[in-house]
Amino acid sequence: MMTPTDTLLGTVTIRELADKYIAFLESNEPPGELFEPDIFADITVPHWRLQAGDVPGLVAIRVGGHPGTGQVARHRLDATSTGFVLEVEERWVDDAGAHWYCRELFRADVSPAGRISRLSVYCTGDWDEALVAQHAAAVQLIRP
Repeated sequence: MMTPTDTLLGTVTIRELADKYIAFLESNEPPGELFEPDIFADITVPHWRLQAGDVPGLVAIRVGGHPGTGQVARHRLDATSTGFVLEVEERWVDDAGAHWYCRELFRADVSPAGRISRLSVYCTGDWDEALVAQHAAAVQLIRP
């Protein structure tokens, strides 16, 4: 039985495409066939907005904000009529050994070829260890 995230888009499923996208987030290297060459990406971070019109531009924005590799600790995937929405919690360690955290929401439109053609990114901003500790001391979350 197929679930909504197993929905076929050309020759790939939403889940397969989202897994490739998570691999991109964790490595900063887009797997083949993930993006259309002329992808439009609209990225919103606290107090700023960036856009790219191709894969190299999108990768440059990603690496500029997250130069190191990391791990998607948790995620949620929902299929939409045009692609998917992916919510992630991402963690990484910078070159100085500092630990970082962020939460992001991605809305992806998928082309008939099964590649991401349009991407909207919303990021909470990057939290360093001090901000994570400050938040933990001030707020008791009901769920992680």
